[in-house]
Amino acid sequence: MKNSAMVMTIQDPASQRLTWYKPPLTVLVIKKVRDASVLSPFVQLVKWLMQEKRMVVFVEAAVMEETHLDQYPEFSSIKDKLMTFRDGKDDLTDKIDFIICLGGDGTLLYASHLFQQSVPPVMAFHLGSLGFLTPFQFNNFQEQVNNVLEGNAALTLRSRLRCIVMKNKETQNSANKKAPTNLLVLNEVVVDRGPSPYLSNIDLFLDGKHITSVQGDGLIVSTPTGSTAYAVAAGASMIHPSVPAIMVTPICPHSLSFRPIVVPAGVELKISVSPDSRNTSWVSFDGRNRQELLHGDSLRVTTSIYPVPSICAQDQITDWFDSLAECLHWNVRKRQKHLEELTDLTHSSSNDTLDSLETPEEKES
Repeated sequence: MKNSAMVMTIQDPASQRLTWYKPPLTVLVIKKVRDASVLSPFVQLVKWLMQEKRMVVFVEAAVMEETHLDQYPEFSSIKDKLMTFRDGKDDLTDKIDFIICLGGDGTLLYASHLFQQSVPPVMAFHLGSLGFLTPFQFNNFQEQVNNVLEGNAALTLRSRLRCIVMKNKETQNSANKKAPTNLLVLNEVVVDRGPSPYLSNIDLFLDGKHITSVQGDGLIVSTPTGSTAYAVAAGASMIHPSVPAIMVTPICPHSLSFRPIVVPAGVELKISVSPDSRNTSWVSFDGRNRQELLHGDSLRVTTSIYPVPSICAQDQITDWFDSLAECLHWNVRKRQKHLEELTDLTHSSSNDTLDSLETPEEKES
């Protein structure tokens, strides 16, 4: 008899589709800051969402303070109807049904930062420089947004990492005692040597077992989404975002054999400064909240139960490989000529070749 416990069920990424249980009424529009080229698309989108789709639109309060928006007369008629929020002060939990990003990959990272638990579906338009995570083009935004609002879209569930910094109680000053850092990251958490001239000496544990000590510039712990960011620049492989995994990549390790590794998504990683390390380390979370890791401190990393549901322009596979080709020029090479294109060379004789090299004087003699 077959043992059902030994049968693995593998989910097809294509089965992840956007389903609205109720029509979305509120939308958060995130735009790239300090970029004048995004202002016109921003005004067009917000005006259309409010007047044509009758949606409540949220924007960051700092957007309203951009002086260049005064150049758009149509914006003055709608700006008083916009809902605003301030990062770190206002809680958007359960207030937003849908997110639209205008800009580069940083806008999607910012959306992840704003929602530290459940994240609404995110539709990202490519108006930045790289655009690996922003598959939509803005030229026909009305048709594309309508398709999404009608539920005609595929989803990529981008896993995030739960990162908790545990401070050493013995060395922590009671006057400066505060709650431990507890953040979700979409790309990566990076532990490095900071301004110190010495090598980082970092201990890495997996589910409580010591795996190795990292001697080098540092360590990158990334999601599959983050594998195409800092990690790939440090020599890691690129992992499709639907793969349940955590990637561990050393930064300039002082060892020829230290290669990046991939571990199961369900494990817990613990990173700490080695007791005999000459210096401390520094940690940053998706490039934010940089802080020092002292001797006795530790960083705990697990896969979060709250992914970022990223809406696909086409589907999970096509979007990813299109981004590899267009943004990273993956496997771009001039094609080798077919044999038929070389017929002139293959049919030429050795005598013909020698004759072609003779000078006119040599032929006359």
